[in-house]
Amino acid sequence: MTTKTDPGSDSGTATTPAATANGGTSAGIAEEIRKRQRFVIAAHMRPDGDAIGSQLAMAYALRHLGKEVRVVSRDPAPPPLCVFPGVLDIDITDRVDDPGDAVIVMESGSLARTGVAGLEQGFLINIDHHVGNTMFGAVNWLETSAAACGEMVFDVVQALGVPLTYDIALHVYIAILTDTGSFHYSNITPRTFDICRQCVLAGVNPAAVASSVYDSSPMGRLRLFGAVLNRMQVDETGRLATVLVDQHLAAECGASYEDADGLINLPLTAKDIHAVVFFKEAGPDDWRVSLRSKGSVDINAVAREFGGGGHKNASGCSASGPIGDLKDTFRQKITQQLDRALGRA
Repeated sequence: MTTKTDPGSDSGTATTPAATANGGTSAGIAEEIRKRQRFVIAAHMRPDGDAIGSQLAMAYALRHLGKEVRVVSRDPAPPPLCVFPGVLDIDITDRVDDPGDAVIVMESGSLARTGVAGLEQGFLINIDHHVGNTMFGAVNWLETSAAACGEMVFDVVQALGVPLTYDIALHVYIAILTDTGSFHYSNITPRTFDICRQCVLAGVNPAAVASSVYDSSPMGRLRLFGAVLNRMQVDETGRLATVLVDQHLAAECGASYEDADGLINLPLTAKDIHAVVFFKEAGPDDWRVSLRSKGSVDINAVAREFGGGGHKNASGCSASGPIGDLKDTFRQKITQQLDRALGRA
């Protein structure tokens, strides 16, 4: 078995700490942006709502200042996000030959995780909230207390003096909604809700956004969820669920492979299940592994052992090898975290 990194007040302001561990601030990022005119904005491959929302919110803010912006992604956005402004205009590419005056990379722990070649030729501005970021930029702002990268974009928008327009607010809200698991995860702070309050004041309709993101699935996705959950395995303690999807099962259900996104969260709705490991086939003996947990169970500690990362309750990695061996290995590692968190170590 081998593993590899998985190539995220009434004054009207919501403040962050003045500086992070590496000295980056929203004001510093804003100053670098003011110096430049042409930008490329990227995020991690297989983008989620935080990646897409952060990219587009930043793009709308820079364009408000008259900047030239190209938003790029190695992979298309998930289908439910394609109804939002600007998503279909994202340039799907695996290479950038002209990095402009600066490349803003968001929600990506390493440059390689963008899956886009050529970015390294530009002046790199790295904005992220994940533990384990490799600090690959000429300028790095890591804020691990942020519930979503979208919160950090909100701060940059304020530092730039750009008004919170509807389009900016919409994408900041999408970023926060999705990266907090619909406000389920422990990374939420009062600041998170204050930013969302300001987004709603700017015109965002929370019910409409949630409906578009979560209630617009094709029938094949529903069939796939049923088939995968029917095959779910729960350990003898009833605390850990293991789920798996491969190409054959997805095709059998009439679903696209991307339709499995979000499935991992369902087992956690059961009271006794405290952690989930989800294996998604990427190729022969090649698996993307998603991990979720409740409360104090540190699932990120497991992901880091396998070269991945994320947050305490939501992380991921990649692994290669026979699926039986992988299941046993991950169950053992996750059980150790469960025992530690639940006082049984």
